[in-house]
Amino acid sequence: MERIMSVEEKIRRAEEIYARRQGNAQMKTATVTINKENKKDVKLLKKMVIQILLSLLIYLVISVIQNSNYIFSKDFLNKINEILSYDMNFTQMYNDLKQNIEQGINNMKKNNNNETGNIDEMAIGGAEEITEIEEQSNEQEVDRTENNNGQDNIQNENSATEPLSQEEQDILNIKATTSFIKPISGTITSRFGERETNVSTIPKNHTGIDIAANIGTKIISSTEGEVVLASEEGDYGKHLKVQIGEVSIIYAHCNNLYVKQGDKITQGQEIAEVGSTGNSTGPHLHFEIRFSERIIDPEKILEL
Repeated sequence: MERIMSVEEKIRRAEEIYARRQGNAQMKTATVTINKENKKDVKLLKKMVIQILLSLLIYLVISVIQNSNYIFSKDFLNKINEILSYDMNFTQMYNDLKQNIEQGINNMKKNNNNETGNIDEMAIGGAEEITEIEEQSNEQEVDRTENNNGQDNIQNENSATEPLSQEEQDILNIKATTSFIKPISGTITSRFGERETNVSTIPKNHTGIDIAANIGTKIISSTEGEVVLASEEGDYGKHLKVQIGEVSIIYAHCNNLYVKQGDKITQGQEIAEVGSTGNSTGPHLHFEIRFSERIIDPEKILEL
């Protein structure tokens, strides 16, 4: 028999049903909200990925434009075509390799057979080769004996030759390294070496050669070089010293000097005038040559 509900119970039941329905509605609403947030996150992620891809694409386009001269050049296109047209035929490569290996094995077998066949020939020809070797060794001993005799003769000739003096060595060195011309034309009044003199101021050992000329005669440089001394002091009077390597040339008793210390001069350049300054008995040029400060006879170097 159906139970009869009071009014209060019906009201309470209605409130429970209402509350239960309200709770279900709230749960559904929350679920829908969560789904919407996830969808928003996915949309943002897609936008970010699209923006990154677009940025990369723009960068790539800019790079292509900047390097278009190389990318679209004929050389680059030709290389691409060569790479694309190159065909790797692995079957043919395998067959070629196999054929080469077989050919090498066959050649090794032939060589072994030839060596076996040549053993007898070598044994037969061994005696003849030994004989030839003995004959060659005898000929070489004869040649050595003749060469030793020739060297002994050369040594004897060299020992018989007298060694060069220091002056001769200096003259050879000067002629090998330096070119000379006459500084002036004139009369030689005093030569190199020992000389007789009655004047106490004139030294007996003459270190150069005196060439007489009129005062004011132009003196030209006998060689090229550098003026290392331009002086008016001492027995040489006004004089110049020109250096070229180990060779030095002195022009003394000048009237005027045209160059100064430190000047670079050329062969044939006018450098001074003939005079009679310093310890001199008349107008002339004292011309002196030295090698490593050792005096040399100028007439053994050039014709004056």
